[in-house]
Amino acid sequence: MAKHIFVTGGVVSALGKGIAAASLGNLLAARGLKVVLQKFDPYLNVDPGTMSPYQHGEVFVLDDGAECDLDLGHYERFTDVSLSQENNLTAGKVYETILYNERKGKYLGRTVQTIPHVTDEIKRRLMLPGVKDPDLDVVITEIGGTVGDIESLPFLEAIRQLRLEQPPEDTISVHLTLVPYIETAGEIKTKPTQHSVAALRNIGIQADFLICRARQAIGDDARRKIALFCNLPPEFVFDGQDVRSIYEVPLNYHQQNMDDLMCKRLQIEPPMEADLGQWERMTRIILDPPDRVRIAIVGKYIELKDAYKSITESFVHAGIPNHVGVDQVWVDSESLEGKEVGDRKLDEVFGDCHGVLVPGGFGDRGIQGKINAIRYAREQGIPFFGICLGLQCAMIDIARDVAALDMANSSEFDPATPHNVIHLMEDQKYIEMMGGTMRLGAWPCKIAPDTLASQCYESSEISERHRHRYEVNNAYRKQLQDAGVVFSGMSPDDHLVEIMEFPSHPFFIAVQFHPELKSRPDRPHPLFREFVSAAVAHQDRQRGQQAEG
Repeated sequence: MAKHIFVTGGVVSALGKGIAAASLGNLLAARGLKVVLQKFDPYLNVDPGTMSPYQHGEVFVLDDGAECDLDLGHYERFTDVSLSQENNLTAGKVYETILYNERKGKYLGRTVQTIPHVTDEIKRRLMLPGVKDPDLDVVITEIGGTVGDIESLPFLEAIRQLRLEQPPEDTISVHLTLVPYIETAGEIKTKPTQHSVAALRNIGIQADFLICRARQAIGDDARRKIALFCNLPPEFVFDGQDVRSIYEVPLNYHQQNMDDLMCKRLQIEPPMEADLGQWERMTRIILDPPDRVRIAIVGKYIELKDAYKSITESFVHAGIPNHVGVDQVWVDSESLEGKEVGDRKLDEVFGDCHGVLVPGGFGDRGIQGKINAIRYAREQGIPFFGICLGLQCAMIDIARDVAALDMANSSEFDPATPHNVIHLMEDQKYIEMMGGTMRLGAWPCKIAPDTLASQCYESSEISERHRHRYEVNNAYRKQLQDAGVVFSGMSPDDHLVEIMEFPSHPFFIAVQFHPELKSRPDRPHPLFREFVSAAVAHQDRQRGQQAEG
């Protein structure tokens, strides 16, 4: 049966448990082991699909349409394994399952309680990946929240029970804690870690390994002190100091022998030594690229960068084959609205940028700012890339400014618009429930030959992940095509527009799906890769013009 590694966090939230779990998965996979990761969140939402980006950050969508925590994006990027809805569990989903079973009479009149019913359901989900795939070697489960939170207690109790039920060599508890640096005292403090491990022990779980998050290396003295008071050998206390790039984390752990120690603790004989040469070369380019480009991201949720986490990482990936670092210039779309916004203001915002990306979102806030940014990029010949809502805004811009469809809009933003070039999908019109009802997950798309999309993908058929309710109105397709738009990607039945481009522009492409969800560090998404390449070319043209001037 598969071995289990449980990753918990203490002291404070946002320590990077997801990166730690993904990095460990990366190392074990590099040693030839078959690894899968899962995230268990203690909140009562069934999934994060209806949560504001300001509350939860990005909603990561899987091939099967599951709306998940953004950490699943890290898991996929670090291990290159496509996950499913079974890899993300929330307390809401646990209780939904139990209450459904209770209504069906599954519990035969018994009182439904946290123990055993809630913990049994959690344990069932913990074991499910190994049950479904007998060839699986290791399951890594990250528990959301912080030890001490009331919400996470049933999950920790389930882990405690599971560890009692399994042989000692079949499970590992990895605990992440904060080791703060007190500036006025000029030293790090280990007491919060000691208290966090004690809190975990009070629940009945002894941490087997500690990862100490800190601004700087904790040093051998602190390591020995932590090990002594946490009942661990010093070599089982790892340094998790801050790094410049998250892609350094697996290398940092490997240097401390983490993967080897965990394999020995689990009594696993890995098929091979970890070959991290390609990962090291990739990380060197990320940390020290030969050149840099600037790309503006015109969004609605820029106060919380995690709302665009996969886009941020996709630019990191795309910079690698182009041998550049991508400086992301965050632009609040609401700042581009109002009478005072003219080309002079847009010149100030985008004048030193080499590309403009308009990402997804919902609602009418900041929409005109997105449209203004797209018009500017279109008129100035700046490479443009639109994603989901970015495609819809591009359609509105071209409809108004090129196709002469005055007051064209999306029916999402203006139900009374005379030209709803974007409208609600037909199969969405009678849906009342909000959660899990959008067009979600991977859908096929056919690519037209001799288009920018076909050059990027080098394929006539693709599959991409979606998350939307609105689409291009087919009643306006002919007028938009007459205005110069090319619909280069369509659903197999030709009913849904998936990709549009504007060939009179050096690089202008927009997609209804979310390509950022499938980008990997060693396999950048082709649209991001070619968009960054176009930004590099635009910068080269600017430099040539400046040299001539």
